Amino acid sequence: MREVEALSALALAWEQFRFERKLFWRNPSAAFFNFLLPLLLLVLTASVFGDDRDLLDSLVPGIAGMSIMATTFNALAFNLTFLREQGILKRVRGTPMPARSYLGGLLGSAVANSFVQVGLVVAIGHLAYGVGLPPEPVRLVVVVALGVACFGALGIAFSHAIPNFDAAPAYANAVFLPTILISGVFYSSESLPTALVGIAEVLPLEHTIDLLKTTMVEGGPLSGAAIGVVAAWTAGGAYLAVRFFRWE
Repeated sequence: MREVEALSALALAWEQFRFERKLFWRNPSAAFFNFLLPLLLLVLTASVFGDDRDLLDSLVPGIAGMSIMATTFNALAFNLTFLREQGILKRVRGTPMPARSYLGGLLGSAVANSFVQVGLVVAIGHLAYGVGLPPEPVRLVVVVALGVACFGALGIAFSHAIPNFDAAPAYANAVFLPTILISGVFYSSESLPTALVGIAEVLPLEHTIDLLKTTMVEGGPLSGAAIGVVAAWTAGGAYLAVRFFRWE
């Protein structure tokens, strides 16, 4: 009986996932900010500094890290705030669909966006700018999964602090924009003032980018310290996401 229920919940999660994909592609603004904007920033920045090989080797992992944060943290913070404020979560809670199936489909869509976006960044970096392909694709998948788990959990947790949907863009961008500017997305964070470097080293994005750079460009062992920081943020975000989650 439990196996049947588990299979039924999984099938419902898959249907919800398919529905979320349709909703995503029917929303032009979501498609632009999640897919086109990071790629546009990659192309524009690489076009200006295309002769600097070191910059390109840092830019591609940086844009990949930014894309993971945009497609998980920003998207989930926006979407959950909207669904909560519009009463959709409350109505879903009252339907026969299991909560885990609904949330699984919703989260699965964000995860799919992240992996597709990172794949596009890697492909454009290689085909257009000569950045090498990741020597160990499986390890890249693991690193991306770690980043997705971290920023996904933080996005859900942060949605609890947003008072209403009108405030969601301001709240999310107040975190997103400073983070990408000090975390080495477009340039090395080592050139920043010492105070900002210290802040960046505490945040998970810089360490996610470091792991991506090691996996995509440099090779060699992954930094245990970087993994530890990202894992700590993941655990903290997951606790807050579950502890303060509300359906209405």
